[in-house]
Amino acid sequence: QVQLVESGGGLVQAGGSLGLSCAASGSSFSRRAMAWYRQTPGKQRELVARIMGNMGGRRTAYADSAKGRFTISRDDAKNTVYLQMNSLNLEDTAVYYCAAYKETRIMSFITSTPPDYWGQGTQVTVSS
Repeated sequence: QVQLVESGGGLVQAGGSLGLSCAASGSSFSRRAMAWYRQTPGKQRELVARIMGNMGGRRTAYADSAKGRFTISRDDAKNTVYLQMNSLNLEDTAVYYCAAYKETRIMSFITSTPPDYWGQGTQVTVSS
């Protein structure tokens, strides 16, 4: 079992920056694909960014809305994944969730199936 604890959410003005962190418990963190999702009321949870584990070359992928503004990274020594968000706009307001895959998941599963584990979420509010 993996537990994920997000931190770093809050209120920020449009055009500003915010960084999120997610600390993961459990073993084999470096082999797990990790991801950030977000959800607004009445909408489905959507992928923001994903980073593969060491066997996947730590490759990253981003939603179109995040490309060029958000950066996902990981520190395997700290069992932590990060999401740096720049140039935030009102549409970025959402609950952001950290998520993890089992270390045995293969690429084709990871790119087509939601994660196995979820954090409790952290609110990000962008004000005008």
